[in-house]
Amino acid sequence: MTTFLTASDRKPEDAIHRETLAAGEPWLKEVKAGQTLRIRDVEGNQAVDTLFYSLDNPRERFDPQRTLRRQKSLYLTTGTVLYSNLGNPMLTIVADTCGRHDTLGGACAQESNTVRYALEKRYMHSCRDNFLRACAHDGRLAKRDLSPNINFFMNVPVTAEGGLTFEDGISAPGKYVELRAEMDVIVLISNCPQLNNPCNAYNPTPAELLIWD
Repeated sequence: MTTFLTASDRKPEDAIHRETLAAGEPWLKEVKAGQTLRIRDVEGNQAVDTLFYSLDNPRERFDPQRTLRRQKSLYLTTGTVLYSNLGNPMLTIVADTCGRHDTLGGACAQESNTVRYALEKRYMHSCRDNFLRACAHDGRLAKRDLSPNINFFMNVPVTAEGGLTFEDGISAPGKYVELRAEMDVIVLISNCPQLNNPCNAYNPTPAELLIWD
């Protein structure tokens, strides 16, 4: 997999929106066509689970299968266009100082915590819980709208046998990814609370979110 590490010349002080999202918390916000969203890994190796929906029609949402087929690569990096389930470009990655982002590992949930770890992990906080919390508060999205997500900064290699492994992250403090919206979108994020795999060194940490016109 070829990665394209590219820095951005955008300055945080010029952003129209800037906030720090605490470890384990959800975030839902609109990003309009032409605006740029930066997701910054503040302390390193934090998984930021992310979904995208069309603002005009939330039934149109990010489609990982279509995205991966079109770019002929399993991972996301600079130049990747994120396509919707209707085949429309939603966002383009325009800067990336990490170099690779996962689309295969999915979001942690009660069920996956039980299967991957132990029965007593079932009721630990999860990204799926975060998504549902944000949807319930906003009102435009519901449980039926949750679909396969991107795990920004997460490292999920594919083995020679075709399996998946959850490994130490390849990000570092201050690494970021920037996405330019090609349509008006709703961005739904869970700053992963996972304590059971090494994607975030067993220690969830904050993420920073910035938007520029």
